[in-house]
Amino acid sequence: MPTYDYRCEANQQVYEVKHSMSVLLNTWGELCDARGMCTGDIAADAPVTRLISGAGVVRSSALKNPEMPTCMSGGGCSGGGCGFN
Repeated sequence: MPTYDYRCEANQQVYEVKHSMSVLLNTWGELCDARGMCTGDIAADAPVTRLISGAGVVRSSALKNPEMPTCMSGGGCSGGGCGFN
């Protein structure tokens, strides 16, 4: 299951939540339910914002061409234009 970061607009703290890709949390109450924590002093209807993160991992088996470029596997690039060196 993917992990997402949400910022609570009431306290400006960022919280990590695991949920399916089809879910979007909009309120503090929804975030707390997803994390299994109580809402505390923050109103359950306080907005939360999902943050963009670039830490996704792609397995080579999911790629069309799962082989490494020759320059990354020690073969060297012909012309040097691949951008991996």
